[in-house]
Amino acid sequence: MDFSFTLTGFVVGFIVGMTGVGGGSLMTPILVLGFGIKPAIAVGTDLLYAAITKSGGVFVHHKHSNIQWPIVALLSSGSVPASFCSIYIIKKLDAAGINYDHLIMSTLSIALILTAIFLLTRNQLHKISQKEKFDAIKVLHRKYRKPFTVFAGVLIGVLVTLSSVGAGVIGAAFLFFLYPRLKAIQIVGTDLAHAIPITFIAGLGHAHIGTVDYVLLGSLLIGSLPGIYLGSHFGTFLPDKIMRPVLASMLLIIGIRLVF
Repeated sequence: MDFSFTLTGFVVGFIVGMTGVGGGSLMTPILVLGFGIKPAIAVGTDLLYAAITKSGGVFVHHKHSNIQWPIVALLSSGSVPASFCSIYIIKKLDAAGINYDHLIMSTLSIALILTAIFLLTRNQLHKISQKEKFDAIKVLHRKYRKPFTVFAGVLIGVLVTLSSVGAGVIGAAFLFFLYPRLKAIQIVGTDLAHAIPITFIAGLGHAHIGTVDYVLLGSLLIGSLPGIYLGSHFGTFLPDKIMRPVLASMLLIIGIRLVF
């Protein structure tokens, strides 16, 4: 067991606990760029890592009635089939001996750039949607909210399975835009409740293909659990208006770096 991976797990866990941003946005790029881990292995391992580290939060949010389960069902009706289809494509490429690292890296870079954009513009998008300034937004909310929620699930399912990124910030951004009347804590709880099954299903799919490193997974978990605990307490001292731009800028730089 490599201590450097345990330390990495602690650092990422600390940042996740402090900011609430999904670990996949940070962990997968670090494993690929920092440690030279094969992209498919990094994604597959990080998916199970995310499913395990996020699972505890669902019970807390459910206990406080913060989860909108009908919305979770709509998202899952799109994301779960999309995840299975993505795993099927990866499996076929792997069986044919085709290197799909470029596909994963391209998807990862897109997901990171989208995450950075949504981190920076989330509040503005929420206000625009809440006030329904445009007729198109009114029509969307009143007639097409459910199908667009399913579509959001499809997009998240593909992004998560191919990059391990998307079930956190991107999922929350869709919910803030489609359901502006929900409280922020309900958005967080609902997004988290959807993130658990989709990361777990996608992670199991990668495990079936053979793109999960269980020793690496154990090392990351050993460090991340205390990191999340400490970060969640330390985060109360740092204002969100400072942390969000810093984190978004970092993810944007990493996303652009991965393009090249």
